[in-house]
Amino acid sequence: MDVDILAKKRYMTIDARFTPITVYKPGKVAVVLSGRQAGKKVVVIKQSDEGTKERPYPHAVVAGIERYPLKVTKNMGKKRIARRSKVKPFIKVINYSHLLPTRYQLELESLKGSVSNETFKEPTQREDAKKAIKKAFEERYAKGNNRWFFSKLRF
Repeated sequence: MDVDILAKKRYMTIDARFTPITVYKPGKVAVVLSGRQAGKKVVVIKQSDEGTKERPYPHAVVAGIERYPLKVTKNMGKKRIARRSKVKPFIKVINYSHLLPTRYQLELESLKGSVSNETFKEPTQREDAKKAIKKAFEERYAKGNNRWFFSKLRF
């Protein structure tokens, strides 16, 4: 290494060297690494890099797909296509260490207002938020937007 680079590193403050980079911005698509939804794709709705009083670790509020839509062919009827195009969503607060960021972004103007911190305290609010997310995901799938988000990960 060059001597100048070493000298600069030695005299940098700790804050300058270890500033965290915000990877999980709203709209970022990630993959859940552990837990019940491991291997599922999620989209970040809200992030908290410093943590909160209840959760003193960096975390994100995410919405994901628990059950992906099934394959549809052209010789299926409308009723069967409608049944196979259903999506089962989930909402969750996940630690950053259990998420793997992807390079993809998803525009989520309709999702931002549906989930807040109070959503997780009240079961009825949680169900309402899930219904709103389900509607948004199914509309997006029906339009053909972001097909990669609605396909199951194969690994």
